[in-house]
Amino acid sequence: MTATICGTGSYIPSYTMDNNDIARLVETSDEWIRERTGVARRHIIQDETTVSMAAEAARRALNDAGVSPEEVDLIIVSTISSNVILPCAACEVQKELGAVHATCFDLSAACTGFVLAYNTALAYLTSGVYRTALLIGSESLSNLTNWKDRGTCILFGDGAGAAVLRSDDVAGTEMFPIYDPGKYFLPVTHSEGAKGGALTCKSRHDFNGLTGEKHQACQDHQADAESMLDESHYMQMDGQAVFKFAVKKVPEVIGEVLKLNQVAPEEIDYYIMHQANKRIVEAVAKRLDEPMEKFPMNLQEYGNTSSASIPILLDELNREGKLKPGQKLVLAGFGAGLTWGASIIEWH
Repeated sequence: MTATICGTGSYIPSYTMDNNDIARLVETSDEWIRERTGVARRHIIQDETTVSMAAEAARRALNDAGVSPEEVDLIIVSTISSNVILPCAACEVQKELGAVHATCFDLSAACTGFVLAYNTALAYLTSGVYRTALLIGSESLSNLTNWKDRGTCILFGDGAGAAVLRSDDVAGTEMFPIYDPGKYFLPVTHSEGAKGGALTCKSRHDFNGLTGEKHQACQDHQADAESMLDESHYMQMDGQAVFKFAVKKVPEVIGEVLKLNQVAPEEIDYYIMHQANKRIVEAVAKRLDEPMEKFPMNLQEYGNTSSASIPILLDELNREGKLKPGQKLVLAGFGAGLTWGASIIEWH
């Protein structure tokens, strides 16, 4: 039993901020941002939410796959910026879609999130637990961005991407079949929590109503809770540390996944990398000694959208007709945790 992506979708907010808009907020310029990151503009939510973007990207993926919401039996939403805590974003998406038969949960792994969501769904589908999975990466990073911090506000944007992953044996009845390593590609993933301080964001729900001094201060002074936030409640990044981590670990993990599955680099048609920074993508291509043509990028338009970046790029390539049956793709994510990983898929 195998599982394949049979449909993709994405949703991008219509409101944009280009680099000149950012330059009105912090000391920077369009030239400075483009040279260091490759980003020209980013899309920012207005009326949208993480859930609404996820639901719309999911609708488009289901339509592309020709799959009805009722056929979906697993929904995974990868996000670090959901507008809801309870119910989870995936359950809210289920409600919006009418996917009444789906089991739903969220996954939090930042920029590696979509790769880990894919691996999770693949494990369920290839074991026969579920047949049809809806995978979504959706982020409202503008809500977590410190718009006074030049080191981070130039990077991030909002958006959502989705994919439908379906067992090739949808009509079958076999549960928990014997694993056959020749039927699909095994992933490689890593985490190193000891170095997690390179990219952080403190929860805004870090105190309780019974003993929390911050809460009591808000009560006593009737202060706006937003005024209690400090810089640690927004994304903070050691840019140099993240860059060095990415350019070293991403080529390594891609090499690992190719070796594990006995796939040669020349067999790979595209490397679908997390869209963090143009320099990182170029450095990975150079270390792998692979041509830049194999590393599509759209970060110039969207910036870093965390777990949404890979499915958004995948959907664009799909709708532009660049993905052909039989092509092999590498999905590679890396980010906060620190966490990184790579998976091989064959396009159908």
